[in-house]
Amino acid sequence: MLKFCSLYSGSSGNCLYVSSNNTKILIDCGTSCKKICEGLASIDSSIEDIDAILVTHEHSDHIQSLGMVSKKFNIPVYANMETWDAMEKQKEKVSFENIKYFNNDEDFFLNDLTIHPFSTPHDAANPCGFNIHNGKRKLSIATDLGHMNNNIFKQLENSSFILLESNYDPEILKVSKYPFHLKQRIAGQYGHLSNETAGKTISALMKKDLKQVVLGHLSKENNFPELAYQTVAEELMNSNSDINKISISVANRNAPGKIITV
Repeated sequence: MLKFCSLYSGSSGNCLYVSSNNTKILIDCGTSCKKICEGLASIDSSIEDIDAILVTHEHSDHIQSLGMVSKKFNIPVYANMETWDAMEKQKEKVSFENIKYFNNDEDFFLNDLTIHPFSTPHDAANPCGFNIHNGKRKLSIATDLGHMNNNIFKQLENSSFILLESNYDPEILKVSKYPFHLKQRIAGQYGHLSNETAGKTISALMKKDLKQVVLGHLSKENNFPELAYQTVAEELMNSNSDINKISISVANRNAPGKIITV
């Protein structure tokens, strides 16, 4: 059995929780240590019970309190070499024995979990998403995606559950107060995934056994939850996918969501 909870997800900070019968992990620590502890407590868990922290990439909304959390609670941190090199200030706070390395596209193991990090197109040192297996059960984490491609799609196939980025609406982005270069970055090949692309991806993955999706990493300035959900739902209907055969929800940026059993 696998359980998932989005503690916080959005352009202002990200921290996700995954557990099995024997293992509890966080993915990213992109908000304050205090908020992470409060979020875990709200779902009847505790930071003291966390076995490891996995890092997708080094941007601040994913590693804000990483070093402090690891140091204060003696938690191992797993990241690839390029990501470690790109977050030196956080690395300095992590004890030597808690600095753990993985290679993208190679499995590693945490107790009863098999973790498969896969490369993602984003403007970071060596960003990744994660497939997490417990026996026959599989869930996937895929955010900060500049675009969807065949390699990522294949990684997401046969996942029962996915946290998938649905970051922005193109029309809102066009008229937002962001400077032009930032708009280009967000909509570029190494930026973020739009609501429409998320919807098309979900529709295709429904043919590959996808049953549950949480839309995550929404932009505060260029999106809002109702629009993300509506756009995805419309994409499913346009492709003749049966929306009643999938559970879709939207992650809250400021508070933990429901615990989802996979």
